[in-house]
Amino acid sequence: MNKYMNTKKTWLKPFLMIQLWMLMGVASLMAQNAYISNVQAQQRPGTKFVDITYDLDVFDGSSVDVYLQISELGDGNYNLPVVSITGDGVSAPTSQGKGKKITWNAGADWDGNFTNQAVAKLTLTPPVNTAPTGFALIPAGNFVMGDTFNEGDSNERPTRTVYVSAFYMQKTEVTKAQWDEVATWAQAHGYDITAADGAGKAANHPVHSVTWYECVKWCNAKSEKEGRTPVYTVSGSVYKTGDSTPDINYAVNGYRLPTEAEWEKAARGGLSGKRFPWGDEITHSLANYRSFSSYSYDTSATRDYHPTYNDGTMPYTSPVESFAANGYGLFDMVGNVWEWCNDWYGTYAGNTDPIGAVSGSDRVIRGGSWYDDAYNCRVAYRYFYYPDNSHSFMGFRPVSVGSE
Repeated sequence: MNKYMNTKKTWLKPFLMIQLWMLMGVASLMAQNAYISNVQAQQRPGTKFVDITYDLDVFDGSSVDVYLQISELGDGNYNLPVVSITGDGVSAPTSQGKGKKITWNAGADWDGNFTNQAVAKLTLTPPVNTAPTGFALIPAGNFVMGDTFNEGDSNERPTRTVYVSAFYMQKTEVTKAQWDEVATWAQAHGYDITAADGAGKAANHPVHSVTWYECVKWCNAKSEKEGRTPVYTVSGSVYKTGDSTPDINYAVNGYRLPTEAEWEKAARGGLSGKRFPWGDEITHSLANYRSFSSYSYDTSATRDYHPTYNDGTMPYTSPVESFAANGYGLFDMVGNVWEWCNDWYGTYAGNTDPIGAVSGSDRVIRGGSWYDDAYNCRVAYRYFYYPDNSHSFMGFRPVSVGSE
């Protein structure tokens, strides 16, 4: 997958605005099928808005996405929280034309700061190709990862601005029916996973009690079943059996678990600085979780287990799509079951498509569950389990970079 078609760096032009001073300039670079030129940037006098204009030529007539990153010190570390941006190519692909414009609201993202060394970078990427059935596009761009409320565990901080390339994520957690279909195919094609390895309260409830190893083998089987390239290999062969630490090829079009950064960006649904995918408070009308009065942001009228799904027989999972989707069209990003991520658990590292620690003993899980309280259901909350563990509150959902 060719992530970066064209990169254009530009120095922020000297202009003093209230507690924010930036320096801008211009550079140019040819892409494979697109060319960005005539870049100009200027802070609006008396405001904290930065307008960046550019001309775009796309030789094959297609559309492209345009992304903005800014380095505070001009040292190649694009670390400023460029979240509040609007304009051509930002939220949807844009076609060729002159006088395209992107506006960054620096006052919203970086208020009270200034620099005279900042460098801005425009990046063009091709739109990700056809979405797999049942998947939603998570657009490329920056987001602020971690606990912006300073109320969570220390492993949720410091917050950092992370750039994540576009990808697709399944709209729902993998259901028991989906698990059975793929696992049955897998068993007939050399895999050691079976339908019985995954439990589920009903066909339309999330599968649970699956280990990390079983989930990634299921992803490989789904990839092969649909003619995609498997992501996980061991010694060059498709990972099908045993509890191995596989090699992971993030560039191919097969299915895999999300990275922790991908998961959090997707869970936030395009919102910035919120506790949950929809806002700052949680109730039983919004998610399947365990409610207590311990947290001011848990404002549910009902307490403890969700009354609709507490039928006396654990687990108290709910059918997928029982609650409203977030801004990206994803259901149950918090509550119902925890979701396995690709990453080894460790310290946050990297600001562009980070893939977690290089090694470890535990794999990350995210999102909380029917068994967990509001604190654990915050989108910034991080937890982990041994990859060979399975529980009735743990499931997963796959992602893909799309067609090759």
